[in-house]
Amino acid sequence: MAVTAQMVKELREATGAGMMDCKKALTEAEGDIERAIDILREKGLSKAAKKADRVAAEGLVTIKTNEDNTSAAIVEVNSETDFVAKNEDFKVFVNDVVEMALDGSAENVAELLEAEHKEGKALQDVLNDRIAKIGEKLDIRRFERISTNGKISGYIHGAGKIGVVVELDTDSNDEKVFELGKDIAMQIAAMNPKYISRDDVDQDYIAHETEVLKQQALNEGKPANIVEKMVVGRLNKELKEVCLLDQVFIKDSEVTIGKLIEKVAKEVASPIKVSRMVRYEVGEGIEKKQECFLEEVAKQMN
Repeated sequence: MAVTAQMVKELREATGAGMMDCKKALTEAEGDIERAIDILREKGLSKAAKKADRVAAEGLVTIKTNEDNTSAAIVEVNSETDFVAKNEDFKVFVNDVVEMALDGSAENVAELLEAEHKEGKALQDVLNDRIAKIGEKLDIRRFERISTNGKISGYIHGAGKIGVVVELDTDSNDEKVFELGKDIAMQIAAMNPKYISRDDVDQDYIAHETEVLKQQALNEGKPANIVEKMVVGRLNKELKEVCLLDQVFIKDSEVTIGKLIEKVAKEVASPIKVSRMVRYEVGEGIEKKQECFLEEVAKQMN
């Protein structure tokens, strides 16, 4: 019986095994999908599907830039445990992914998974191979590619737990610009600003916070005639915490990030503007499954 592309597709969806492995199994099973599933199971190649319902909230964030720092990619690849995140094979795979994200044309994870890996097969198939080899669910969660006429700086914190990419709009190639970019990226990693400047703040956010702060002041029994001034003051204090340019520089409490940028711009005689920031933190937004450590060890042994 001839093996069709549709049959290979169905087997991949059922087992999570690689495309070529599915084709070989179907050929061996003479087109019998149920038998092909058994063949893949016998060879230990259907592990990926068995792990699909597990939670992958650990992992690594990594960054790669081109030679002149005008293009960069940042990716997050997840694993189930921190043990695997420290595994050398996993680190190599994550590096492969970020290189493909930077050098390729994929616009989303689905397209990236369809792209050809250097092993000569789709990244999805390589991912499934790694899942079978490592023995945990792995997930390419997200990536972003940035290109600019200015300069890009990246920073990795905590051995890959947080990654930040900063785009600086500037004509300068001075080393001070690159140092500034790294300092700003470190600031973003540490302080996690929501916005670059006050101009970027959502007006709905302003309106909501204003109302909350107003009620707060009234509930404190403050006189109505000074509530408005109090709200303005408290809102300004809050914006200094959520806006990058208003934040106090973590390396020098005497200056804000905005003032730091102005200082470096004067030194290199070229305007500098932060035009974009991307911050990835491993597992953010993923509900982690809580398990007893002893139970986890027992699972690994079994």
